[in-house]
Amino acid sequence: MARYKSYSYDQGILLPVHFDRQILPGTFEYTLNYLIDNELDLSVFDRRFKNDETGAPAYDPKILLKIILYAYSRGIISSRKIEQVCRENIIFMALSADTRPHFTTIANFISSMEQEIVDLFLQVLLVCDEQGLIGKQMFAIDGCKLPSNASKQWSGTKEDFKRKAARMEKAIRRIVNSHKASDKSASDDDTRAREKQYVKTLRKRVKKIRGWLDDNDDKIGKSGRPVKSNITDNESAKMKTSKGVIQGYNGVTAVDSTHQVIVAAEAFGQGQEHDLLKPMIGQTRENFKSIGKQKDVFQKAKLTADSGFHNEANMKMLAEEGIDAYVADNKFRKRDKRFSDIDRYKEESRKQRRRQQGYRGLYKPADFYFPEDLSYCICPAGKKLYRSGGNIVYKGLRSVRFKAPKSACSVCNQRSKCLRYPERTAIRQVAYFIGCTKEKKETFTEKMKRKIDSVKGRAIYSMRIAVSEPPFAHIRSIIGLDRFTLRTKVKVDIQWKLFCIIHNLKKIHRYGAVYT
Repeated sequence: MARYKSYSYDQGILLPVHFDRQILPGTFEYTLNYLIDNELDLSVFDRRFKNDETGAPAYDPKILLKIILYAYSRGIISSRKIEQVCRENIIFMALSADTRPHFTTIANFISSMEQEIVDLFLQVLLVCDEQGLIGKQMFAIDGCKLPSNASKQWSGTKEDFKRKAARMEKAIRRIVNSHKASDKSASDDDTRAREKQYVKTLRKRVKKIRGWLDDNDDKIGKSGRPVKSNITDNESAKMKTSKGVIQGYNGVTAVDSTHQVIVAAEAFGQGQEHDLLKPMIGQTRENFKSIGKQKDVFQKAKLTADSGFHNEANMKMLAEEGIDAYVADNKFRKRDKRFSDIDRYKEESRKQRRRQQGYRGLYKPADFYFPEDLSYCICPAGKKLYRSGGNIVYKGLRSVRFKAPKSACSVCNQRSKCLRYPERTAIRQVAYFIGCTKEKKETFTEKMKRKIDSVKGRAIYSMRIAVSEPPFAHIRSIIGLDRFTLRTKVKVDIQWKLFCIIHNLKKIHRYGAVYT
């Protein structure tokens, strides 16, 4: 019969641990420890302390940065978890020299780094540049939408919140009235206790909503109409993503093409990216000037961005600043022959949905017949439409227009297929475009389309996804930093820059100098 060595978990052991021997050369913690001790100037943190003569000694910012950055590199962003691993994990104990800072110290240090985080980001960027990790040949600007520490259920306009509070107050009155009218029997004790707790919760929520309504106004969008606010974090926003709608922030980055080093980063409380291209270009310029590169980095470097950043104003700005940019529009893929069948599955699903709903779509101008002299046109129902104008200019395009008589449209059985609003639209009108006017100038959008549709333009733009997306995949999927735990734009921006600093430090560890 086999015999095994005996063992017991009910015992302890005392080990002689030397902290410097736990931080082994070749590991990320060794690179992090070396950079903070030897390459980064953290004197910027000194101004927050005034305890040189009186007061208790503070934790050294080097110690706090080491454990915070190392924790973030392991996907740990909770200050309580960071405190716990500093007591239980030997690497954290070594990096912190077993000082064991309290979680409130860690949380306050992170959330108050508004001034220091920019300097820290630039210093890491300088190390990347000195080690040849930034090629400055092409930059890609893109955004990553991450959920914030706020619920989308608490989003809405002031009118939405008033209705929500009114519904809660109505529910409270209904429950209270039912309690008054009901018999206090022992069998209802459990139900009554649950309802009382529910009423207590509703009253707390009503108080929260009423307090917010008293102190805040609606946020006004570009159209001049109110947009949804959020009671928990009013600087966050509802955003559409591939996985549904989230309440969060858009972390935007400018990434260098050589080793995907992030050269500029900022978190914005908006999902729409049209307004973010110019700030990111300006921040990229300023960052390189801050690390000693006085020459405009966009004089030689190319710039790529996806269709989210495309509009006429941005294309004009890029042209006026002389930036060699390649920014796709929302029709870019449809003009590429390689993607000619990209919508075949979408079209099939649309057809299936239409068959199920009994909807066959509206008639388009292509369904109408136009003779060569354009003297009239024939609708799909066989009725004649007469010319109502022969030289009409709309947005620089010249057209001939046709209008149906009321006698033909009012009794037509095809009105539901021909008119979008048949109940209020009397007749159908059709425009036949015959060309551009001589006065129409080529827009900056059209110039960008011509540029990006060229063989060279498509080859350059095709590299965008290989430059801008890997940092997001690395941060979210590999490191595990997939949500913001702080609130307000200032604090979320601190956390986003910390995420990006970790990414750049990983690049230094892998591709930079070997520290021994």
